[in-house]
Amino acid sequence: MLNALDRLPWIWLLPVAAWLAVAPITPEPHLVEKLRLLAQGALVRPIDIFDLALHAVPLWLVALKLWRQWRR
Repeated sequence: MLNALDRLPWIWLLPVAAWLAVAPITPEPHLVEKLRLLAQGALVRPIDIFDLALHAVPLWLVALKLWRQWRR
């Protein structure tokens, strides 16, 4: 699976990660809202947990891909 991540081009991964990190821009990005709810202990609805994962996973993939490239 990590080999698939290595083959994933940056040209696709970075815009998707950036877009999902800030979408929707107003009134507050979902990622910021969900992280705030998580810190408050109010992230309990399954749809909110899914939404957090949806907006955070591309950023984790960017971090993992950077780490794998740095390790080589």
